[in-house]
Amino acid sequence: MNDATRGRVLVAGIGNLFLGDDGFGVEAVRALSARPLPGHVEVVDFGVRGVHLAYQLLDGYETLVLVDATARGGAPGTLYLIEAGPAADGTAGGTAGAVEPGAAVLDGHHMSPDTVLALLGTLCAGTGTAPPRRTLVVGCEPACVEEGIGLSPAVAAAVPGAVRMVLDLLDPDAVPAARLDVEPTAPAAVVAGGRPDPRSDP
Repeated sequence: MNDATRGRVLVAGIGNLFLGDDGFGVEAVRALSARPLPGHVEVVDFGVRGVHLAYQLLDGYETLVLVDATARGGAPGTLYLIEAGPAADGTAGGTAGAVEPGAAVLDGHHMSPDTVLALLGTLCAGTGTAPPRRTLVVGCEPACVEEGIGLSPAVAAAVPGAVRMVLDLLDPDAVPAARLDVEPTAPAAVVAGGRPDPRSDP
């Protein structure tokens, strides 16, 4: 794929720096911003401004990469690469257990990737615009999301691995997500795909 045919990519860091490991996405995109990136890639620290992220996506992006703390039952510091599936209406979807479009709760301080994608689906349906063709979540298992500034040691050690993961996603010759394996020398394990958040089980 050459530069002329590549679509726009938005890498969005989301999370609350005042809730410990919830600030993972913010710290990861800050580290990523220091790297040289292709011209068609935008890296933005959205923090808790999930509504702003949803509205920015209306400008048109082929690919969205969300970077966020993602509790899925693994050891703290485990990195996940999850491809979000389409919603039932074909507009925008989320990870397993996603909020349906139209059901997003507009709490600007606690917007998860699922909620952002649900809000985007609602906005796209209302404006006739198209959501990103592909949405990926680079997530990290948090150790603590209670009040406090700073990442736990395990999550802080996972930031360089998350940066490498995003850089690989931006490389057209990178290994496909389905073939990602655990990196034996990485500070955290890499898990491709997604299984439901155990907290969502009845």
